[in-house]
Amino acid sequence: MECYLDNAATTQALPEVCDLVVEVMGKDYGNPSSLHMKGVEGERFVRRASEQIAKTLRCKPKEIVFTSGGTESNNMALIGAAAANRRRGRHIITTCFEHPSVLEPLIYLEELGYEVTYLPVDKEGHVKPEVLRDALRQDTILVSVMMVNNEVGSLLDVAALSETVKAYNPEIVFHSDAIQAYGKMKISPGKMGIDLLSVSGHKIHGPKGTGFLYKAEKVRLHPLIRGGGQQGGLRSGTENVPGIAGLGLAAESMDRTLDERRTHMYERKRQFIRRLEEVPGAVVNACSPLSLEQTAPHILSVSFAGVRSEVLLHALEERQIYVSSGSACSSNHPGISGTLRAIGVPDDLLEATLRFSFSGFTKPEEIDHTIESLRELVPVLARYRRR
Repeated sequence: MECYLDNAATTQALPEVCDLVVEVMGKDYGNPSSLHMKGVEGERFVRRASEQIAKTLRCKPKEIVFTSGGTESNNMALIGAAAANRRRGRHIITTCFEHPSVLEPLIYLEELGYEVTYLPVDKEGHVKPEVLRDALRQDTILVSVMMVNNEVGSLLDVAALSETVKAYNPEIVFHSDAIQAYGKMKISPGKMGIDLLSVSGHKIHGPKGTGFLYKAEKVRLHPLIRGGGQQGGLRSGTENVPGIAGLGLAAESMDRTLDERRTHMYERKRQFIRRLEEVPGAVVNACSPLSLEQTAPHILSVSFAGVRSEVLLHALEERQIYVSSGSACSSNHPGISGTLRAIGVPDDLLEATLRFSFSGFTKPEEIDHTIESLRELVPVLARYRRR
């Protein structure tokens, strides 16, 4: 039995999304900037996707900027907002366990003379509003806090954190990386006080190489890509019309089925945690059964005492069970997870942790097969390592 439990890394595109992408590529292939009818047809798909996505966020279609994915959205938000507001100050605040697509642009900004404060998180992966309040300064121009941690599934209260920021200074730009949150929870950036919000298409059963940045109308950004002036000059270059059309359809589908899928994923997560009692030495990180629904429905981090995560990952792979040892993007930066250190995972478990991530399509029998495999493999691999 094939068990795909790595949905936080990527998801399988919906069949209707695949059909639409192929149709647009082969039939409605006009450049959306062209003035003839072929171009108008292409522009309709872009406009339609903007409307579909805006409806899911309760925002205006013109507040959606299409990108190549979550990494570009985060870079556009952080570097663009920092450049646009540099005359007001050069201080930025984030958390210590953000995704590399947030941390790396901030390191780049530090090289340009900006100062970044990295807030600590507790063992559940939460940031206390008072900790953020104490870090705010007169020269703070930007705060970036992820909505869901991509490795352990911590659900951060960005609405409360944004409220803290705006009470101190409403001109401070508040950005949230919602790449693991969008499509798994209701998000209303206007009500939540979010100025910039990043999303990736392939995390919501859409095409790879697609994403968007929600940009509140009032927020100023300096563009990273200049040229033809597409998308109001914020992101030049001919739009990826097939990908954008597929992204819009995926977003619409995720919104329509949100409640049903959330319930389903929490059921699979609860099933997994309950059955983990059968696996010796298994420890769940940043989530307890009592606080399960205070975490993301689709991500579960588990440490297995005495077993190297990479060895266990490949042992599971031999049984067609596909999981991750952390963020997929972290594979390009091998080493100990900063997230696991940040939440206080003991040293002996840092290299013994796997991430299991579910979707609305994950079957109960996939969970059962995975647990049965872990029950067999973990004791054997632990003995082997001790030798």
